Amino acid sequence: MGAPRHPSLYQVNTRVWLTALGRSLGRRATLDDIPDAELDRVAAMGFDWIWFLSVWQTGLAGQRVSRINSEWRHEFEQTLPDLTEDDIAGSGFAITGYDVHEQLGGDAALARLRERLRARGLRLLLDFVPNHMALDHPWVQSHPEYFVQGTDDDLARAPQNYTRLPDGRVFAYGRDPYFAGWPDTLQLNYANPATQEAMIAALVKIATQCDGVRCDMAMLVLPDVFERTWGMRPEPFWPRAIARVHEELRRAEALPHVPLPSGDPHRDRGAGLQPCFLFMAEVYWDLEWTLQQQGFDYTYDKRLYDRLREGHVQPIREHLHADLDYQNKMARFLENHDEPRAAATFPPGTHEAAAVITFFSPGLRFFHQGQLDGARTRISPHLVRGPIEPVDQRLRQFYDTLLAALKQPAVRDGDWQRLECRPAWDRNWTSECFIAYAWHVPDAPRVVVVVNYASNRSQCYVEVPFGDLAGAEWRLADQIEGHVYDRNGGDLQTRGLYVDASPWQASVFVLTRK
Repeated sequence: MGAPRHPSLYQVNTRVWLTALGRSLGRRATLDDIPDAELDRVAAMGFDWIWFLSVWQTGLAGQRVSRINSEWRHEFEQTLPDLTEDDIAGSGFAITGYDVHEQLGGDAALARLRERLRARGLRLLLDFVPNHMALDHPWVQSHPEYFVQGTDDDLARAPQNYTRLPDGRVFAYGRDPYFAGWPDTLQLNYANPATQEAMIAALVKIATQCDGVRCDMAMLVLPDVFERTWGMRPEPFWPRAIARVHEELRRAEALPHVPLPSGDPHRDRGAGLQPCFLFMAEVYWDLEWTLQQQGFDYTYDKRLYDRLREGHVQPIREHLHADLDYQNKMARFLENHDEPRAAATFPPGTHEAAAVITFFSPGLRFFHQGQLDGARTRISPHLVRGPIEPVDQRLRQFYDTLLAALKQPAVRDGDWQRLECRPAWDRNWTSECFIAYAWHVPDAPRVVVVVNYASNRSQCYVEVPFGDLAGAEWRLADQIEGHVYDRNGGDLQTRGLYVDASPWQASVFVLTRK
């Protein structure tokens, strides 16, 4: 069968993972050393994609900045009380070239890893950083015109945003318009058409090595944002870049095909070397729709995440009123390498309820390495080692249960709709504390998701949308808590599903005819 409509993604911190693996091996580990058993485990959990964070070549200049920046170093010491210089390799986003880092095994090791993933029905996602390059990227010498350069006056006026290179030239740090520059990077000049062409060429090269890209801070190169930041207005980049990648991959499809492994999810669609290519945007500032319209398959849903953290139900309900064309392209998450750990952010109970709301919404389900085990310490992308943390067995069991429920055909390939929750009696205000959805697909059990996202006990009637329930008894099996209920179909259609839920209770009911 083909790829699911609503896939799941697992992000791993490549360098941290390989450092831990290397300690067990007694030598430096490369991508070739990732055990097949680990890839089997990820596939068995139901993931469709793996995002390997920070595989590209970085340089000594970025590493030096990371090691001497006092603010960053304080964060590193909080993460690793036994911090050593070797733990600080520099940011994986201060890239000197889109070649796989030599210490990870180079491009050849990535190609072998990709084949192992494809044999398990897993697709590979990698980083693309459009906004900036490392201080010591070769273009600084060969093509300085690709970068935003400054003057002595710029450096004196905004030293947090400009730097003088050893040869005396002044360049701008990579940055967004609301914060000081990142001092281990230099800003690319998208107002220069040659810069855009060079970055499109880099993106096309990446596309030959993986199945999709996560585009870092993708909104920063939008014309309005770039002009607001730098006073220069570029031509739109993303529509042309995305079209070029797809064009080049279609051209590659015209070449003789190499048969895909039997486990590849695209084999049955007659796909060849490049069945399709996915673009996911890290994006904020309510620019998600803008980037979707410019060709992105998925955009970060930071708004849902923020509203779940705030804990107020009504804004969450309003967010989920959005048109499905928009919602189906959202990447839903509770944590990633930029956000604090979910286990340290959401209290017990709230965490589980927020997870059910997040991952049973339409779109791409985005999980982060360590999240499933209840890790509490965020690891900076500058570090190659993380702390050893105990597994939270309660959360581990919850996520095992949640991932199993996400394998339901209706949830992976079906249609989603938000459900109304009516008061169970006059002045039953607690009905407003619920979030409820339905999932359905032909020839598979229907699914109803109900979450009481509140610290109080709540009651309601959930309006069940299925019109063929009358005349039969139905079994509702809660995939999260394990409870089973039998209900009359006619009553479900006319009155709805009565729910009396404890604080933060989340239920995923699978409906089957008795």
